[in-house]
Amino acid sequence: MQAAIHDPTTSRSAWPEPGTPVSETQLNISVVFTTEEATAKALETAVTLANRLGARITLLAPQVVSYHLPIDQPQILRDWNENRLRALAASCPVETTVCFYLCRNAAETLIRRIRPHSLIVIGTKKRWWPTAETSLAKRLRQAGHEVLLTELE
Repeated sequence: MQAAIHDPTTSRSAWPEPGTPVSETQLNISVVFTTEEATAKALETAVTLANRLGARITLLAPQVVSYHLPIDQPQILRDWNENRLRALAASCPVETTVCFYLCRNAAETLIRRIRPHSLIVIGTKKRWWPTAETSLAKRLRQAGHEVLLTELE
């Protein structure tokens, strides 16, 4: 189990270089942070999948910053969010890394940062109308990803 905050500004190419150790090319399941409740449910699903597939988990947390503010000065303190995300990741029995993004558009940031054809799990509340999470899932599917929506009752 690893609960580290990954600095995406130092990220390299989405594909591993030849000769990269196997642990770095291991199957990865991405979980998108939505709400604490929904993300906890999505992490449960991801842990089940990761155990069956021998995968690791990456918790992706885009934090949208208003255009009225500088991108590095979000409305909610970054440290507070990072601590909350570390706690969620620490509850996982599978190797879990947290990637925290300050951005203007969450969907565009995720599309640019997630490896092509990735497996993504998103937690959402069960609703009969479209939610922000179902819209995000649709956009990620259009970008070529496999998306699993996990619904809360």
